[in-house]
Amino acid sequence: MLVPHLTPGGHLLAVPEDGAPLLVDETRLRLERAFALGAGHGLLQLGAAEIGHILPSAWAWWRDFAARYVTALCATPEDGEIEVATPAAEDLEAMIADAPPMTGGEYLTPEVLATLWGQIDTALHQELAAANVSLQEFLKSRHPAWNLVGRVHFNLAENRRDPEFPFAFLATYTARVSAHGKAQHQPLSQALAEFSGARSKAQLLSLLLPVQRAAEHCDWLREMVDTGEIYHPLRWTPVDAYRFLSDLSELDGAGIVVRMPGVWQAGRPARPVVKASVGARPPSLLGKDALLDFNMEVSLDGECLNAAEVRDLLKGADGLQLIRGRWVEVDKKKLGRLLKRFEAMEKAAQSGLPLNEALRLLAGVSLDDSADPADRDWSQLVAGPWLADILQELRQPDGLAQVSPGSDLKANLRPYQEAGVRWLYLLTRLGLGACLADDMGLGKTMQVLSLLLVLKRESAEVQPSLLVAPASLLANWAAEAERFAPGLRVLIAHPSVMPAADLRALDPARLADIDLVITSFGSLLRQPVLGTIQWRVAIVDEAQAIKNPGAKQTRRVKQLQAQSRIALTGTPVENRLSDLWSIFDFTHPGLLGSDKVFANFTRRLAKAEHFGPLRTLVRPYILRRLKTDKRVIDDLPDKTELKAWCHLSPSQAALYQRAVMDLAAALEDAEGIGRKGVVLSFLMRFKQICNHPSQWLGDAAWQAEDSGKFARLRQLAEVIAAKQEKVLVFTQFRETTEPLAAFLGSIFGREGLVLHGGTPVAKRRELVKRFQEDELIPFFVLSLKAGGAGLNLTAASHVIHFDRWWNPAVENQATDRAFRIGQKRNVLVHKFICRGTVEDRIDQLIETKQQLVKDVLEGGAELLLTEMSDRELLDLVKLDVHAAQEN
Repeated sequence: MLVPHLTPGGHLLAVPEDGAPLLVDETRLRLERAFALGAGHGLLQLGAAEIGHILPSAWAWWRDFAARYVTALCATPEDGEIEVATPAAEDLEAMIADAPPMTGGEYLTPEVLATLWGQIDTALHQELAAANVSLQEFLKSRHPAWNLVGRVHFNLAENRRDPEFPFAFLATYTARVSAHGKAQHQPLSQALAEFSGARSKAQLLSLLLPVQRAAEHCDWLREMVDTGEIYHPLRWTPVDAYRFLSDLSELDGAGIVVRMPGVWQAGRPARPVVKASVGARPPSLLGKDALLDFNMEVSLDGECLNAAEVRDLLKGADGLQLIRGRWVEVDKKKLGRLLKRFEAMEKAAQSGLPLNEALRLLAGVSLDDSADPADRDWSQLVAGPWLADILQELRQPDGLAQVSPGSDLKANLRPYQEAGVRWLYLLTRLGLGACLADDMGLGKTMQVLSLLLVLKRESAEVQPSLLVAPASLLANWAAEAERFAPGLRVLIAHPSVMPAADLRALDPARLADIDLVITSFGSLLRQPVLGTIQWRVAIVDEAQAIKNPGAKQTRRVKQLQAQSRIALTGTPVENRLSDLWSIFDFTHPGLLGSDKVFANFTRRLAKAEHFGPLRTLVRPYILRRLKTDKRVIDDLPDKTELKAWCHLSPSQAALYQRAVMDLAAALEDAEGIGRKGVVLSFLMRFKQICNHPSQWLGDAAWQAEDSGKFARLRQLAEVIAAKQEKVLVFTQFRETTEPLAAFLGSIFGREGLVLHGGTPVAKRRELVKRFQEDELIPFFVLSLKAGGAGLNLTAASHVIHFDRWWNPAVENQATDRAFRIGQKRNVLVHKFICRGTVEDRIDQLIETKQQLVKDVLEGGAELLLTEMSDRELLDLVKLDVHAAQEN
């Protein structure tokens, strides 16, 4: 089906996607045709022609955005110049806050919406010129409801000099626009004279059409039209005025503009509001089990009503009542029900209101369907001073009090990282969870290590924290901790580092002097003792690994006992509601209810097309900075190189071990030139096995589960796909390019491009142009020799070296296809290395800058490797089974 797709460049596309909510075929075809002309034409179609149709929530939100433009357009006077002002930034921000989950939702900004608004305006002028009709005829052709919207005005005013008829009504119409751009109104009766001629009869009928539409649904208006009272000023009682107020939606839907007394704020009389505050004072116990104070009152425009005034309101009539010299709208049934509800809450909360319930109430979230959405207009729950300050600090961490690991951290944090550490520290100090969802490459690891250093420094008693990550990332965490936080005492609870006997012997006493335990999801399942320890902080890296609530590893992770929980992820968690729930079920258990309760809740949100309360609820606990953010990008290095550690699958490990044995046997009889050939052929064989068994076996199977590198590639590609970023994948083997492209296509859901030595030179320029210009092409697989020079591929923000050339100069040349003049993105370079193999040891040689590398490697590593002794060679290629295989 078809979904709206906002790209990182701020372009709105209509993209086919399997499993998307259904669109009626006719609607889908209309949107496809319109968006094929550009986003402005597509939005104009949505806002002008698709009103009244049932649309999936993401399409409905874009329709509402476009309909605002069309609504503003209708205020254009006949024969006047078409000028539609862009909404204020705060109005656009309010729209974004209420946006449903959608692909690219994280790229919604007031600037993007303002640009799209301008594109609608351009599309309108183009389509209007092509149609060669008036604006009114153009809008009418799109949908009858737009015909002359806003021309007739119903005006209600207070008449305090007449106690019996304290309101006055007058119908007017917009006669013309003054030289100052102000609409000039005339009584509707004047229209009878102005349009009295036969030639003007059609114009009069057109002017009165909105009144006729509204009269079909409003009995009082139909009576006024039939008797002709609509053309005269009228004296109204409070009952008359309230009947008018009750039909505002019908009047608005018909296209009548309603004008209210100037003293009424927001166009309506004030309402008595049942108001409560929660969290005025710090609770005695912090964390998710905190109990907050709760206080309620009935207020009017912020002023508290006394008990006698409340009784008078409930004794009076529904509708409009005069209190404290002002007209007040009263619904006794709602007011009485809310009073009982809040009084019951106040009574139940005498010992304190649970934090999760308080947070849901503040966000306007009710996980059950018993709450009436209309109650929000008659009740208000606000955060007290203490809780309001906390929520403000969480939403704007840049302003938090300074907290720093100091000299214990052997690196300098960037300003946005310092803010992240302060934010994490505040939440852990409060005993609450956090989801750090910074873009890949922004240093989530560094921020977590800094937090742990701060916690270690301020506590006299050692209490270990636990980090759970994919096995392929354990080496990264260990290396980063050793390099940047050597003061942390780290224990890696994994078979690649600890003997099985030591793992089985783990107990709380063994961890008494440990600051951080690092383990994998698999090891967590096999080490029940880790689930019995009370951790200071439990951290989950690559938190998308727990998005499946039924998986064993997800259940085990959520059973961990910790004062605070932190989830780390590089994907936009708010754009997939199921992922959001599962992550928050770990970081903030109970806040979003059970999975079934949450599913029902989100269905109600989608039906109401109102996602603002959910975003309000979770936003303080999600910190997400984008590499495209101007406040971040200026502080980033242009290129960041990362090692992507990979494991071997069982079949890879078996083939690799056999190859080591075969090499040992072959070396016994090899001499001279023949020995060099043997060594080179086996080095190639080891590389092929590390890539995929099928590359060595030549069986054309290429099953993804048979390769640890394919598993690591999936992890990276899923994050890149969620971010709609582009990636270059380099391999030195031509036969690997097509299987890689097929695998990546299954992850991205669309095809990419392939370039290798067999690609005609004339076609290469076309491929590069497509990759650079087509935002929907997500990846480009290149053989290193063919793609290592002469290409400009700055559309990519990720470079993956699927297999290593073992020559830094060659790899850097390939990387610079993306990182070169014209690149406006920060490039992340991922170098795949299989742990415990020859790839791992060659990387160590490169890193340590030994004489081998310095003198010879860049001129041809294999040549030097052939000169090693048999023992040196076998030590180089031997398999470390524990390090190589994932457990």
